Amino acid sequence: MTMPARQGIDALTEKEKQTLRLIVRGHDAKSVAVTLGLSVHTINERLRDARRKLMVSSSREAARLLLDAETPENLGDERTGEDARSAANDVGQAPDDGAAPARRRLPVLIGVMLMTFALGLLALTLMPGATQAPPAATTAPATAAPDAARQFLELVDAGRWSESYARFGAAFRKLNSEQVWSEVSQRVRPPLGAVVSRTLQEQETIPVPPAGVEMLKFRTRFATGGEKIETVTVNQEGGEWKVVGVTIE
Repeated sequence: MTMPARQGIDALTEKEKQTLRLIVRGHDAKSVAVTLGLSVHTINERLRDARRKLMVSSSREAARLLLDAETPENLGDERTGEDARSAANDVGQAPDDGAAPARRRLPVLIGVMLMTFALGLLALTLMPGATQAPPAATTAPATAAPDAARQFLELVDAGRWSESYARFGAAFRKLNSEQVWSEVSQRVRPPLGAVVSRTLQEQETIPVPPAGVEMLKFRTRFATGGEKIETVTVNQEGGEWKVVGVTIE
């Protein structure tokens, strides 16, 4: 890699790198925005700044340069300057793996957990690509997704952590042990109290690779926690709907 390119990589913020890593995976600005829970305008600003720093005209080219830089021989590199500060503050709902060093997955995930727990239960964005099981030959109808999401939430309501963990997809289980899920859930879910009511408000198909996911929003009233919006995201694995993300707002 040339010196100007190396300097451009070093100048990228962690948020810009996260955005480029999703571009590497085949996302466009719109699907990156959906994955990160941000506006397309914000994503386009990140990409524009990244292109400027790397002195390229294409976001794909910028993403390729980052991928080339984050090769195994660079696993020992340390962040400096703005990247170091950004990494500490960036909850990064998008996966921080892919082109990034694998050893950073767990710390980033814990950061996501802690930030999300301030509002609710847990957030994990579906990671397209290597961490997903390949699409099954048989598929479950989208109309079955709400039932799968509701059954998962009922297991969480009952404190059946082991059984609810079994409902997660491969992407989640690859980064989280059952013990982590159980310990964190016990700190967060019981204070909300019993479920008074739960109504499906919205179901949306999110076109992320490889086969899209279903995002379901429930309006739930808890005895202690009041009214919340529970969002459960599911995708298909082995012909079944598996949970890949859950938040309570």
